[in-house]
Amino acid sequence: MNKKDPYVHLPDFIRKMEAEDLPHMVIDTFAGYYREVAGGERGFICDAELTPVSADEVHMAGEPGEYVAAGRDALKETVMIVLNGGLGTSMGLRGPKSLLEVKPGISFLQVIVEQAAAKGAELALMNSFSTHEATCRALEKIRPPQEPVLFLQHKFPKILRKDLSPAVWPPNPALEWNPPGHGDIYTALVTSGTLQRLLDEGKRTAFICNSDNLGAVLDPVLLGYFTQRRLPFMMEVAERTPVDLKGGHLARRMDGRLVLREAAQCPIEELDAFRDISRYRYFNTNSLWIDLPFLQDLVARERTVRLPIIVNPKTLDPRDESSPPVYQIETAMGAAVSLFDGAAGVLVDRRRFLPVKKCNQLLALRSDCYVYDRENGFRINPSRSLDSLHIDLDPRYFEKIDEFDARFPEGAPSLVACESLRVRGDVRFEADVVIRGRVTIVNKGNRQAVVRRGSVVTGDLVL
Repeated sequence: MNKKDPYVHLPDFIRKMEAEDLPHMVIDTFAGYYREVAGGERGFICDAELTPVSADEVHMAGEPGEYVAAGRDALKETVMIVLNGGLGTSMGLRGPKSLLEVKPGISFLQVIVEQAAAKGAELALMNSFSTHEATCRALEKIRPPQEPVLFLQHKFPKILRKDLSPAVWPPNPALEWNPPGHGDIYTALVTSGTLQRLLDEGKRTAFICNSDNLGAVLDPVLLGYFTQRRLPFMMEVAERTPVDLKGGHLARRMDGRLVLREAAQCPIEELDAFRDISRYRYFNTNSLWIDLPFLQDLVARERTVRLPIIVNPKTLDPRDESSPPVYQIETAMGAAVSLFDGAAGVLVDRRRFLPVKKCNQLLALRSDCYVYDRENGFRINPSRSLDSLHIDLDPRYFEKIDEFDARFPEGAPSLVACESLRVRGDVRFEADVVIRGRVTIVNKGNRQAVVRRGSVVTGDLVL
């Protein structure tokens, strides 16, 4: 790299992005981030810059009846925006994760469509270039009563670590680009014309959530609280537990503004402090409430939505560790909490946080531990008396969706009375299996073992 001019390659990036017809706002945003990286910035937010958020600083939405009427009145002015850009590659999927079945014959996408219809709210989906076409085909089959608004996430060029020049990969030029993270949602809303369209329709509030979090229903109580308190930005947070060590936590900067710090933004020597759940008590569930006129004013004033960057060191081809090392610039949409004057965090029940990142979590939702109906969405089975369910399936046989499905060919076992399930070795489950209490199932042999049809397992089982 030219030490006298750390930005020597910036024109190359600009030309590359212009050749892809990316909007000027996207190019300007990337250029700002690139200048930070070329200047030595790696996106770290150090512990010394933060103070923890205390319990009295987190909002409580109050009793269910307190804001529900205001929330129902505000539904006609509300849009539910769902992040639908993920492919679910960590689960071995080759298409949109939202098309995965979560109950027999029902996909994540169908649940989302039905929820929006049940609440009477408009639905918008932010797709990626990887998920858009498949999502459109799926919507044609679902035939929602109102067509969702669709808009696309942008892309950023990868940066070669050796000299901060644009990455070039002739075998697969698509790998020269990376998704910019869900923080791109604000820019994508503007450049696609979606923000203006929604405002023209009279929409004032956006509820934003992930497609794989089926606990994130459009709640009139939270909507009423948000609108009655006239908040510009509200982040749903939950109490951190030992299983929430990776999720971004809420804190305050020294200037008093709220800030979201992700694990990738924490210096490695400070990870113990990051994981201290007694110090940083609240994590971001990635469900947000946004005042759309406020967002429009912010964009008009700043001309861009510049979020704290996440600099992800990767290899150019993620499947080839010998390919050149690159930086991927990404941002998190929750990081906008630091841009909105008067932003707040609201404490929610963990039942609003049901992410599906692994097949372990998918098994719980497919089982009778959770029930689904169009009006209430996914909720814990009323017959269940236990507070938690821990599932640990052997990653050698259950990590990828095709392997997982092959081992539950007739559906998930009954888990309504299960406290924990641990499976080690290659095990296939036939129909009508019931798991109760704390159960460990082990196959020590070289061939697949089978839990037979109608089995009731109440303790450790060696096959």
